[in-house]
Amino acid sequence: MSFFLPKLTSKKDIDEVIKGVAEKVLVLRFGRDDDSVCLQIDEILSKTAHDLSNMASIYIVDVDKAPIYTRYFDISYIPSTVFFFNGQHMKVDYGSPDHTKFVGSFKTKQDFIDLIEVIYRGAMRGKMIVQSPIDPKNIPKYDLLYHGI
Repeated sequence: MSFFLPKLTSKKDIDEVIKGVAEKVLVLRFGRDDDSVCLQIDEILSKTAHDLSNMASIYIVDVDKAPIYTRYFDISYIPSTVFFFNGQHMKVDYGSPDHTKFVGSFKTKQDFIDLIEVIYRGAMRGKMIVQSPIDPKNIPKYDLLYHGI
């Protein structure tokens, strides 16, 4: 399903999109096209892209083609989804140790839609971190690799 979504293949492309998308939530899905969980999230992203077009722009980033951003955002698990608004990195409190990205796939389309709406409304009010509307049961659990160091 990722062939329905635009792909960013270089640091320059990613920089231009981060700087260029205005008054919308920028969604960057980091992963690989051949990964089964990435395909799951890509299906949700592509099915919601049209409905959310007034609030969000969604792009796919291959972790192997953008190693600078993969390291910068500490993409250890794929898929990882990062959000921006007017060039600012938006953080979301999912009840997990990492607020910088969503790791894993969304369970439902509605979870993703609700999250984009909350990020958009929060960003329009000037907030840089918002509380996740997703039910904690639907948020994948993982341990940070550097935990306890």
